Amino acid sequence: MLYPTTDEITAGARALTLGYPGICRLGRVGSSRAGRPLLMLSVGEGRRNVLVVAGPHANEAAVGGATALRLAGGIARQRAHGEDDGSSWHFLLCIDPDGAALNEPWLSGPYTLRGHYEHFFRPCTAEQPEWLPHDDDTCPALPETRALVGVLDMLRPVLQCSLHGIDVGGSFVQLTSEVPGVPERIGKSAAELDIPLESGSSDAFQWPSPGPGVYVMPPCEDPAAGDGAHSTWVHARRYDGVTAIVEVPMWACDRSADTAPHPDPDRALRTAGAGLRRDLPTVGRVLDAVRPQLRGVDCALLRTVSELIGLGPALTADWDPAVRAPDAAPLPDMTTARVTSIEVYAQRIPLRAAAMLRQVADVPLVARLVDKWCEAYERAYRPRWVPVSDQVEQQARSVLAVYEELHA
Repeated sequence: MLYPTTDEITAGARALTLGYPGICRLGRVGSSRAGRPLLMLSVGEGRRNVLVVAGPHANEAAVGGATALRLAGGIARQRAHGEDDGSSWHFLLCIDPDGAALNEPWLSGPYTLRGHYEHFFRPCTAEQPEWLPHDDDTCPALPETRALVGVLDMLRPVLQCSLHGIDVGGSFVQLTSEVPGVPERIGKSAAELDIPLESGSSDAFQWPSPGPGVYVMPPCEDPAAGDGAHSTWVHARRYDGVTAIVEVPMWACDRSADTAPHPDPDRALRTAGAGLRRDLPTVGRVLDAVRPQLRGVDCALLRTVSELIGLGPALTADWDPAVRAPDAAPLPDMTTARVTSIEVYAQRIPLRAAAMLRQVADVPLVARLVDKWCEAYERAYRPRWVPVSDQVEQQARSVLAVYEELHA
């Protein structure tokens, strides 16, 4: 199975509406910044609504779109056979089609880290549809964000599922409210598919975990909630809805599931922090050197590179003992899984910045950095490819696990 393009996902949705008339409906809920349609596939006529959002990050759109079709097809078959639990399922097939289009040259392979980063794109924070403007933000919400919020207000879903993915690591689920039974369900599925559970995700560094691979978002007023407090994830709470952020890896790293204490976390975290603070400025110096030939260029790739370079020092402040504030909250128990997640993160960010800069300014030095850092990534974590079909299966099972346990 290959990753599908946005056009192939749309074609699959149209085929479902033709194959299941009266059960499946495809409609437009808005337009992207570039005028691409934002499409929603709906299945069923029940009063209990579930919303599944694919492609909130451009580099994750393909797996999310494939999962949306996998779920929609299964539910449509159930409805056709008379199985109806009173729910309607709604699938936003890709909430950032503009960004997804920039990743599409890679979707047909080769499925290697080097191939992945040759065409990698992820927008800067302000251009990601799930992030809401802060109260003091003078910039209006993106049209994609307004469309997503409008769908949430229209459907008032009992469950919103946001489909994400990571390059190297394990599978995990973040929840805005605890749902008992979910850790056991996703753990069983991950074991069957030979996918490790991310048991110390840096994305949920200080979030409580009711079981391996599951994290519960703190209240929005808690600083540990992070950017999630200003996201469409929490918007469903006003309707007593729960949001699940479902992550699956492209390449599995078995250390991501190792809950044993790390033998020397202080040294490992200092090394990771120092590496991040060294490598991002390296990309920054290359950017400064090529700026004359980029004069007048203002593209999404370059905006993200500039943001990552500028954020460098702040990205280590939460966990690097060398720069953490003396009064900072204590670190959680530093297991091998937690340290590994931070180490992966610290190598991933400069690699992303260099890979995107290479697409804007194809100079030999940037290409050497990308090659060098991809090789270092592979040596450090020995990642093994997770077949696309297994990524989709784990993501789909995770969505169903949250829904079924929420309404058991």
